[in-house]
Amino acid sequence: MTAWLRELPGALELTLHVQPGASRTGVDGVHGDALKVRLAAVPVDGRANDALRRFLADAYGVPLRQVTLVRGAAARRKVVRIDAPAARPEREWLRTPGQRSVTRSGG
Repeated sequence: MTAWLRELPGALELTLHVQPGASRTGVDGVHGDALKVRLAAVPVDGRANDALRRFLADAYGVPLRQVTLVRGAAARRKVVRIDAPAARPEREWLRTPGQRSVTRSGG
């Protein structure tokens, strides 16, 4: 499908380029071989990672415990695993440029 999305048995792995401290939280297209995600949260005390997990849990319709940061806790490039996704928002993110963002509080 795409370089940033890996389908596993019962799960998905996303390669992300994360931009913390943005004006709003949402998907902003593709950055190289990663999906670009802007986060309103600042990268202090794990707030941006927490906001990323909450955003993805909400988007994929899963409890927070099913979203795991696999690699990149202190980096902009991250790999995240989503177990048993109930929704597949990446299909809409790719189809609808300019309407991929979801405004949320950065925490």
